[in-house]
Order: sequence, then C-alpha cells, then structure tokens
Amino acid sequence: MIERVLRKQIESDLGFPKIQIIFGARQIGKTTLLEAVFERYEGKKLWLSADDADVRELLLHANSTRLKQLFGSYDLLVIDEAQRVENAGLLLKIMADQLKSLHVMAAGSSAFELRDKITESMAGRANEYRLFPFWMQEIVDHTNIFEEKRLLEHRMIYGYYPEVVNHPGQEKKILQQICDSNLYKDIYSLTQVKKPYLLEKILQALALQLGSEVSFNELSRLVGADKETVERYIFLLEQAFVIYRLPSFSRNVRNEINKGRKIYFFDNGIRNSIINNFSPLNLRADKGALWENFLMSEHLKKISYGQLYCNRYFWRTRQQQGIDYIEDYDGVLHAFEYKYGPNSRSKLPLTFSNAYPNHTFSVVDTKNYEAFVMGYDPSNIQ
Repeated sequence: MIERVLRKQIESDLGFPKIQIIFGARQIGKTTLLEAVFERYEGKKLWLSADDADVRELLLHANSTRLKQLFGSYDLLVIDEAQRVENAGLLLKIMADQLKSLHVMAAGSSAFELRDKITESMAGRANEYRLFPFWMQEIVDHTNIFEEKRLLEHRMIYGYYPEVVNHPGQEKKILQQICDSNLYKDIYSLTQVKKPYLLEKILQALALQLGSEVSFNELSRLVGADKETVERYIFLLEQAFVIYRLPSFSRNVRNEINKGRKIYFFDNGIRNSIINNFSPLNLRADKGALWENFLMSEHLKKISYGQLYCNRYFWRTRQQQGIDYIEDYDGVLHAFEYKYGPNSRSKLPLTFSNAYPNHTFSVVDTKNYEAFVMGYDPSNIQ
C-alpha cells in the first residue's frame, strides 16, 4: 500500500484530547487512511460506519451517559461516513467534552454535510486534515524518483487519484466513472443546485480556461446564467474539492490587477476527463496549462501536508506583465515562473522587482520541478 504522509501526523496528534476529522474529495482514500491508523493502533478500538442503519440509529439520540456506556471502555473510536449521522456535531462535541480519554477519528465522503454539522460545535475541539489525491512525494517514497520522473507526462494527463495510480491501463475508465457517478454527487444533493447541466457547463468552461484569468461576467455569458448563479456554483465546486481559486497580488503598483482570479483543478486527470481529452502532450495545445496545473496542485499538497503557512497569488498588470505564482512567506515574496522544458529562461518584470525588493525569483521547469513539488522550503530551488 502506498503510504500517506498524513498517517504519521494523525497518529502523533492522537496523543492530544481532540477529535481528528479528515476532509477531502470522494475516492481519494479517506477510508483507507483511517484503516491504516486503526490497524496500527494498539489500544482497545472500535470501528463504526454510518452507512449502516443500525449504527445511525444507535447514535441518533445518544446523550453523555449513553455515550459513556457505549464507548467509555474504548481507547479509539473511528466513525466513517460521519456525515450520515444526523447529530454528528453534537455527538462529537459531547465525546470531546465528556470522554476525554477516548480518541475519536471521523471522516466522510460528503464534505458539505460533515462541515455543516461540525463546524460550530467543534470549535477548539478538533484537528482538521485535508487529504488530497496521491502526492508525488508519496509515490516517490513508494518507488523511487527516477521511475516517477519517467511517468511525468502520464501524471500530467491522468493525475494522481489512487484508483488511477493503482490500476494502470484503466485510467480513462476510472476517471470517467469518477466524473459520471461521484464528482458531483455531494453538490447534487444540495438544494442550491437546481440545474445540474449548468454546473457541468461551468466546469467544462473552467477546464478550457485552465491557466487563464477567469471573469465571472464572461463565464456567465458563456454558459447562459447570471453572475450570482455562476459564483455560487463555483463556490460549491470549491467546497467539493474539485477546483480552487488563486487571487491576484496587488499592493504598490498602480496598474496591477487587484481583483483577478485564476481557477485550478485539484487533479489533472479530473480536468482532462471533464473535457474528454487524454491526448499525449505532443498533440495538445494546452500543454503549458497542464504543466501549470500540475505544479500548482502538487505544490499545494506540499504546503498543506508540511503545514507551511503562507499566502498564495499570481501577479498581472494591465500591460500584461505577469508572474505565474507568488508565495508570501515570512515577509519574503517568492516569485515563480513555470516553463515546460529543461533549462528554460525567464526574467522577472522590472516593475515587480522595483516595487517589491524583498523577493526571490525562480523558473520551474522539467529539469528542477522535483524541488518545487517536494520538500518544505519554498526557496529551495534557487
């Protein structure tokens, strides 16, 4: 089994009297991660899945006395599919307050429902973790850096979803199944989504604009919906861990674009499946965009798993000067330009360097990208 970096962090945090809650998209291995922690735990333990009706009934009206009777003798309790427990937030709050010697881990496929049910109740009582598709570092630790580098084009096209990585030769079929049956499942269950076809049109439009600035006004005209509806659906797609946005950086320069945004996909394979394009890189016009999305998603995993606290941006001026990615970290601006191909060259715009002298600048290409997507020092590719 490919080791997930979150396992050690979760196991370490089990020593603290807090609930451990795992968020993430569907089919990225949350249950498998819970099982790995559960199997290694040496105390008295219990696994519950809220997919089972009797489990939901057992937990439905449980008070502190009943919970002590049920779980007071255990050291570890796992609740999978916790969003299906009607009073999940209150239940976990009582456990955190009244069963302080009990370690509880909870996860669920529906990030919406789970978040809604626990956010207010669990303030200060929970450690939250974000699980992503496989990270390049996790694959390298399982195999080696040389083998993974040989698969770079494959990863840019098919991504890092666990089922995709673990079943070579079936990538297209698996990705299509994920997109057809699971990608929108959480969103469709919400009353806010009254036009599923519109959600898919928005997602296809975003996939085709990968790497470019996104205008909600232009997007609304393109898909035939009002701006507010487009914004709401994009927010829901973010909450479902399908896409995420990167804001523009603006402080000192008059002509900086200060309200722009780019939108990226958490996984290249999902993006390519949405537009049904799995062509090799040498036949694609979007190779640069795929490279940019790959670097952004892998770097995001590095930041999240490494608990690297920073602000993230892109930079543009109205004169079309630009920087692909900026990280504001410990008072220093780390600027990165993405170029597919080895030994690529690019210069930092003088407008930026003069306005923000406390900076570093690097070009990330196929020769040095490993340092950008693995390890925890944002300036380690200098």
